[in-house]
Amino acid sequence: MNKKGKGLSTQTMVTCAMICAAAYVLVSISHHTMPPLLPSAPFLKYDPKDVVIAMGGLLFGPLPAMVISVVVSLLEMVTFSTTGWIGFVMNVLSTWAFVLPASLIYIKRKNLAAAVTGLALGTALMVVVMLLWNYLLTPIYMGMPRAAVAEMLVPVFLPFNLIKGSLNMAVTLLLYKPVVSALRAARLMPKNEGSARQGKATVAAVLIAVFIIASCVLALLLMNDII
Repeated sequence: MNKKGKGLSTQTMVTCAMICAAAYVLVSISHHTMPPLLPSAPFLKYDPKDVVIAMGGLLFGPLPAMVISVVVSLLEMVTFSTTGWIGFVMNVLSTWAFVLPASLIYIKRKNLAAAVTGLALGTALMVVVMLLWNYLLTPIYMGMPRAAVAEMLVPVFLPFNLIKGSLNMAVTLLLYKPVVSALRAARLMPKNEGSARQGKATVAAVLIAVFIIASCVLALLLMNDII
């Protein structure tokens, strides 16, 4: 029993290290290549690291996801980020708000409904948390009057975080099953019997994700006066 437990622990640590590396690579690439979602706020850029960290939370629970978030945000701060400790705090709080509801709900009942519910709640919580912390910390970071930042909360920060969270939710739903299958094929996770029910859930997850992505794209086009 000890050997088995030790083996599972090693698998978990290796997989979490891979998740850390993947999240850091993604945020590094997006930092240097991703254009701003909203021209009115060029300092706000989408990065996909929360997708990878969310999958870690769905796989292993909230605590590993929290640790991964801190490690990735710390690496980001000391390598290429220009936002210092404020950016670190905002990154950690944003990721925790998004990931924790999903991982806490999914770990109790591992099905599509739990994943969708948890990710949707995480998106909503992230929007609320970031409105609060943008109001508190953005004036310090940007050297702006708090009243000026308050005027940006609804027209800028709210839609940005809502679209960011929705995109992260959709991409997580799209990639979770393929990533799990790849980890099982690499023997980094135990095998699991497939079923017709799981196949239907995968199709439903793809349909939900496509609908969310299409809605976000339409919202961005409208906000940027493209259509």
